[in-house]
Amino acid sequence: MRKKLLTTVAAVSALALSLTGCSGSGGGGDDKSDGGDVTITMVESLTNPARTELLKGMLSEFETENPGIKVQLISPPTEQADQKIQQMLQSGSGVDVLEVRDLTVGPFSNNTWLYDMSGDLKSWEGLDKLTDQAKTVAVGEDGKSYYVPYGFYGLSLFYRTDMVKEAGFDGAPKSWDDLITQAAKIQDPTKNKYGYAFRGGKNSAGQVLSILQAYNADNLDVTNAYKVTSGKTIFSTPESQTAIDRYIDLFKTGSPESSVSWGYSEMVQAFTNGSTAFLLQDPEVIAVVNDSTLTADQWGVAPNPVGPTGKAAWPMATAGWGVAEASKHKPEAVKLVQWLSGDISTKFAKENSLVPILKSAGEDEFFKTGPWAAYVEMTSQPETWISVTEPRDVAWWTEWMQKSETDLQQVLLGKMSTADMLKSWDTFWTEKWNG
Repeated sequence: MRKKLLTTVAAVSALALSLTGCSGSGGGGDDKSDGGDVTITMVESLTNPARTELLKGMLSEFETENPGIKVQLISPPTEQADQKIQQMLQSGSGVDVLEVRDLTVGPFSNNTWLYDMSGDLKSWEGLDKLTDQAKTVAVGEDGKSYYVPYGFYGLSLFYRTDMVKEAGFDGAPKSWDDLITQAAKIQDPTKNKYGYAFRGGKNSAGQVLSILQAYNADNLDVTNAYKVTSGKTIFSTPESQTAIDRYIDLFKTGSPESSVSWGYSEMVQAFTNGSTAFLLQDPEVIAVVNDSTLTADQWGVAPNPVGPTGKAAWPMATAGWGVAEASKHKPEAVKLVQWLSGDISTKFAKENSLVPILKSAGEDEFFKTGPWAAYVEMTSQPETWISVTEPRDVAWWTEWMQKSETDLQQVLLGKMSTADMLKSWDTFWTEKWNG
């Protein structure tokens, strides 16, 4: 999920990124400095300059609190980072602590490159301080603990309070039907004013699934939200047919025609420049909007729109910190992961526009007020905003994203029916799972 507005750092030197140059020798930081310190190597994935500086400051605090442990941070350019991490893990050299994403934990763990921290976390007092969502990720269904999340990305509805009020509505849409109604009322192409920043381009599947899951909320398989409890795909249900038809209504009556090809950047830009009133996006957009010309009284964030039964799904994309199986300093590496997952994680969440992992963050004024209040509301009402998992770790995920984008655009252009699209998607996933 995803389309982060991450500024790529300048390429680090080849020596710093070489598999043998991360530390003295062997797996991770094998060598000790002259002072007897253990040096562990940490590699981040979603790199950008501000984030790297934040991490360096946090690691400096860790070193102060833990004399005898030094941490060397490696920050590859984002586009190359996951591949570089994989190379390090595959070689069994150069990394102790690493950034693990929901998109990489599957292949990394299947290749036995990640250390299972479940035994270490059982006695960790910080485990009970995690939110339910964070604890579910930290300790998987199989009892394995390959990483502890540092925060979550989850969709919410950004809305222009000024445009909503001008159209005669009292507040943000609460349901998908409300959203479609308000968007159509706001729509006025002659004034370059549109209702919804529709995503018809790259990575459009996440937006589509949001409405499908809301309409199927009572029968979702929460462990795999591409399925319903009958075992069939979500694309096979009558509720999904109703939902996708309503979604296309939203495009036709409340979205710019050009949004047939919009991706993340176009959507956010249209929202901040006043072209569109609504935007379904991740919390990272909060920082982007704050940096725009919009004033605080011109916009807000509301919870995900619910479906006909008053519920919605909330699939959470996430990443976190894990330990390499090849690390020769696992106790020190686990200690760092636990420290990063403690109180300092709330600071990291604030600086990176993440839904925090600690229960205590819900009492922090930063998250209780303003645009973050919607996330606290969703987190505190799991019976309404149901936490679900999507199969983002399957081998064919990239193929799916390309197919879903192409098919959706065909529907938007009137070259395919919604029924044919859903049938094709149902066949695709059924054959993949049964293959």
